[in-house]
Amino acid sequence: MAGRPVPDLSATPRGSLSRRSFLRSSAGVGALALMGGGASTMLAGCGGDSSGSSAKEITFWNFYGPAPDKNPQSQWFVSLVDQWNKNNDVKVKLRYLPVAEYLAGTALQTAFQSGEGPDVFLISPGDFLRYYNGGVLADLTPKLSDGAKKDYVEGVLDTRMVDDKIYGLPMEIEPLALYHDVKAFEAAGLSEADLPTSWDQLLDVADKLTTNKRFGVLFETIPGYYQNFTWYPFMWMGGGEMITDGKATFDSPASVAALQFWQDSVKSGVAPRKPQGDGAGNASANLASGYCAMQQTGIWSVSDLQLNNKKFEYGVSPLPTPSGGQYTTDLGGWAFVANAKGKNPDAAVDFVTWALASTDSEGVDRSRRWNTVVKTNIPPRTSVRDAADAKGAFSSPSLKAFIDKVAPGGRPEPRVPPEVYKAVSDALQAAQLDGADAAKAAADANATIDGFLKTYDGAPIL
Repeated sequence: MAGRPVPDLSATPRGSLSRRSFLRSSAGVGALALMGGGASTMLAGCGGDSSGSSAKEITFWNFYGPAPDKNPQSQWFVSLVDQWNKNNDVKVKLRYLPVAEYLAGTALQTAFQSGEGPDVFLISPGDFLRYYNGGVLADLTPKLSDGAKKDYVEGVLDTRMVDDKIYGLPMEIEPLALYHDVKAFEAAGLSEADLPTSWDQLLDVADKLTTNKRFGVLFETIPGYYQNFTWYPFMWMGGGEMITDGKATFDSPASVAALQFWQDSVKSGVAPRKPQGDGAGNASANLASGYCAMQQTGIWSVSDLQLNNKKFEYGVSPLPTPSGGQYTTDLGGWAFVANAKGKNPDAAVDFVTWALASTDSEGVDRSRRWNTVVKTNIPPRTSVRDAADAKGAFSSPSLKAFIDKVAPGGRPEPRVPPEVYKAVSDALQAAQLDGADAAKAAADANATIDGFLKTYDGAPIL
């Protein structure tokens, strides 16, 4: 991963259900993925009968809509499909699965194993290789114009590409930051000048904010893709990588220090062993409820708080860095993908590219509404960012902080095979919650990753 291009957010002009649950377990904790030797064994040859390529209806599995509460994000998905169906012979049928079933459960993997995988579905970069190596992702490149490809911010497509072919189109870019409760700071005699910029400062400030009813800070403790996603920046800021030049390097001092830091936050009592609600990306259930005074979460929490806690006063700042480290954050985001072995792969590709890569005014506005009206994200396309800027979408203090301070210097969420993800997850759980020696946890994970890499023959790990 070192040295590859990252989304250049500064290059663009002017610099419900929530994202928190989605990333946490983008295809389950990994148990099913590891059965039978990994993604290629699990998925190869599965996913539907491609002989029925003239099917007049294709399915789109997702965790947004149509949701029972008809929230704005659900309505965007419903409207998207309605618009497509009015103008195309092949109809798209939405299938909504609750977050727990789609992500924390095994519904998607089981469907592919039984040959009944959906025609269109959502995946994060963290789970891309499971499906690409399993042979079920359709190449979208032939249906993308040069203008559409160039419209994507530099680097944002990298983790969805293999051999210069594009296999997924991102909906959004979602950086992680540190949120804080303004009134909790004031009650503790603190101000914005006390916002932590280093790990030592964070633990010290968190201690001052901790009471018998409130924790000072919150990191994710639930194992899954989301927890890994939120921990990676702490490893990166010290110069650590999971893999370098094809070899496992997870046992570096940077990885050990990051594991120890998360362990220290729990061991010292300033961070809880368990978040409220559906996880540590849920700002309403944790920060706004008074459960914690600082919380690591992403840009999606701006819209969540606006929807659910309009009067709550909070601030946003970059993640603190270790001594001698260099700031970065993780840039997540979900993507539409098409099933190469589904009922009608051509129609599935047409739908995905129309939905997220249309360069006409209607297509640009559709993406603008997703990224800045029904949700708060950074658009992955320059034209969409320009349209959002023109409407002042990033003028609020919180979103301005994301654009000006948080996102610059960020790195895309890495893509790794399930076996690598699981080794990192096990190390993180052992150190953070079980009190394991951080160096040993890192060494054990490194040995597992190293052993796996000796036999890995899938797409590049990024």
